Amino acid sequence: MNRVFWAVISATAVLGLVTGATQIDWTKPEPDEELSGGATTVHETNRRAFSLPAANMNLDRRADFAVGHAFFNMPWVEAPSSTQARDGLGPHFIGRSCTACHSSDGRAAPPEAGEQPMGLLFRLSIPGKGPHGEPKPEPTYGGQFNNQAIDGVKPEGLIEISYQPVPDKFPDGEAYTLLKPTYQFTELGYGPMHSKTQFSPRIAQQVIGLGLLEAIPEKDILSRADPADRDNDGVSGRANYVWNAITQRKSLGRFGWKANTPSVAHQTAGAANGDIGITSRHFPAEECMPSQKDCHQAPRGGKPEINDKNMASLVFYTQTLAVPARRDVDSPQVLRGKQLFHQAQCAACHVPQHTTGLVKGLPELSKQTIRPFTDLLLHDMGEGLADNRPDFEADGREWRTPPLWGIGLFQSVNGHTRYLHDGRARNVSEAILWHGGEATKAQQAYLNMPKIDREALVAFLNSL
Repeated sequence: MNRVFWAVISATAVLGLVTGATQIDWTKPEPDEELSGGATTVHETNRRAFSLPAANMNLDRRADFAVGHAFFNMPWVEAPSSTQARDGLGPHFIGRSCTACHSSDGRAAPPEAGEQPMGLLFRLSIPGKGPHGEPKPEPTYGGQFNNQAIDGVKPEGLIEISYQPVPDKFPDGEAYTLLKPTYQFTELGYGPMHSKTQFSPRIAQQVIGLGLLEAIPEKDILSRADPADRDNDGVSGRANYVWNAITQRKSLGRFGWKANTPSVAHQTAGAANGDIGITSRHFPAEECMPSQKDCHQAPRGGKPEINDKNMASLVFYTQTLAVPARRDVDSPQVLRGKQLFHQAQCAACHVPQHTTGLVKGLPELSKQTIRPFTDLLLHDMGEGLADNRPDFEADGREWRTPPLWGIGLFQSVNGHTRYLHDGRARNVSEAILWHGGEATKAQQAYLNMPKIDREALVAFLNSL
């Protein structure tokens, strides 16, 4: 795509001709555009921006939110312990609490040199599928590599991460360097891994707005799926259907980097089990593989280790964490960036707006106009981002479109600006440049923009 072509689509897209949908004038703010989470939106930009309850939650319900907040942040300890409400850590684990990976309810970053990852976990599998269509676990280490363990149990090993610089230039001569990660499992506690082991690194994501995403009607999500690309726009979008441990049947996947989790309840209980080693009604056992005898023999904190009431509080908390408002929606640079976002067809996957349905028991989340910038569908993101590991119906090149709300506040909340599924991108620009596959046209559009437009697009994304 050269600059002449770019100038042509710039002129036409202002009238909505490129997106082909509505006649919205992207050069002006839209009504209530700053309210990313509808009436749930909070107006905070500091370290607490991701940690507040839905703005429209009443005082009585805020007490329940506070209970969930406590369980999200409290560290679990080894059993047996006098603190029986929170003993049962491990035997294997990654973090001792939810907030260990989701600090301030936000997003994790890759470890510094010489450190072990905390908020960057590694899924493991071998070719084939389990009884519910899930990836077949690696026979010695299971479905997830846990680099920590309680006393008397061996950690599964260590992870070494290195980065290869990939320098390049924009057509206008400005240089940039991407970082290509390489991973190695070392000091394996239970012997070598299977020769056909597949692994997938996944960074812990911000926890905001999960209940609102869950409240988007399934039919609205599926209406955007186009697996055969019948409209020939180069963008498909596929639904992932995954096992739901709560309902004991397959459901539409909405959460996780591969849309491999169907609900907030499943996500919360599954993470407590896989990352901390806490059992619950629907995840009644830790993953101890047959050869991990010390894991099987380790003490437990109860059956289950977190009861239904406390788990419900934790789920309520994660469902109702508010989304912060956008900033600078009327800034000329941000408006120019919004225009470019639509011209480059970023909105084909990062769908700006949805309306939630009625949610039983959660009136705060019902019938809200929200702006998460996702379609919750799977897209081929190209070889550069491929993990080559299928996950239910997602193939090794597909990832779910991540929501973009809040991405401009990572620095304020978590002190970093690391993006993509493994945190390899050090800023928004690098994240765009890693896009491939179905997003190649959008990536090329950004690559060929003049610098002033690249900066405007980044300013728009940082306003989300």
